[in-house]
Amino acid sequence: MNVCPLCNGLDAWSVQCPNCRTIMEDKGKITDYLDDYSAYMDIDSMKLFDGAKQSLEENQCVHYYYCTSCMHEEVKSINE
Repeated sequence: MNVCPLCNGLDAWSVQCPNCRTIMEDKGKITDYLDDYSAYMDIDSMKLFDGAKQSLEENQCVHYYYCTSCMHEEVKSINE
């Protein structure tokens, strides 16, 4: 069983905003924002809807990062 090191608190990433150089906030899995119940759904099933074509096959967790200074948003694929 693969686990995301960020979701499970095993690691932390610092992602710098490309616009203002502020450290962006990790807001968790991108699929948690699909609807009110998506955070409670099966993780592997939700990978079919995360926007990354190979996330299920390559064991990646797609995280949403947000910059509170300039409101820049981006997603990063994290290896599980």
